[in-house]
Order: sequence, then structure tokens, then C-alpha cells
Amino acid sequence: MPTFIVTGSYSATAASVMNENPSNREKAARAIFEAAGGKLHSFYVTTGETDWMAITEFGDGADLIPALLVVGASGAVSNVKTVRAYTGAEFKAAQEKAGKIASSYKSPAK
Repeated sequence: MPTFIVTGSYSATAASVMNENPSNREKAARAIFEAAGGKLHSFYVTTGETDWMAITEFGDGADLIPALLVVGASGAVSNVKTVRAYTGAEFKAAQEKAGKIASSYKSPAK
């Protein structure tokens, strides 16, 4: 199944609530991703532009969207971004396919 990396930031309200009542955010992330039909491989609290990162696996990107809609609608997170991640083997297969189809493309620069 495809791997997706999801990142986001906690809202000020969510951070305030977590300060007052600490909770296991990995457990919460696992619950919503699994409810949407996916799998959470790992969850990290991060520094920098975002506050958290989840490495997930879903059959299709469209399967991930309902989980992101629920999380976003909660108001607890913002700046949610998702990228599709490829293994080295998947990228090698893409390179091999590119080599096979390269002659099909006619560049306007030539």
C-alpha cells in the first residue's frame, strides 16, 4: 500500500488543553487513521514549521482524505499537509519506465 507522510500544527487552543490535560496524541492519530482504513506506522512530535508528523499507509490517497477532514474540522490542527512517499524500489521502477517511454516525448526546446 502507498505511504503518505502527513504533517500539521496544533492550534493555540489545542496546545492550551494539552498543557492542562496531557493526552497521548499518537493514540488519537492511530484511531482516526485506522477508522479511515489506513495504518499508522509512526507518529512524531516535531520542531520547526510543524508540530507533528505521521507516517501512514493507505490503499489510496482518497482513503486518507476523510481522516484529514475530521481532524481539520475539529479545530485542533491546522496547516495539514500530505505527501506521497516512494520507496527506493518504487523510484527505481519509475526510472526504468521513464527510460522506456522517453522516446515518446518531443520537447518543444529541440
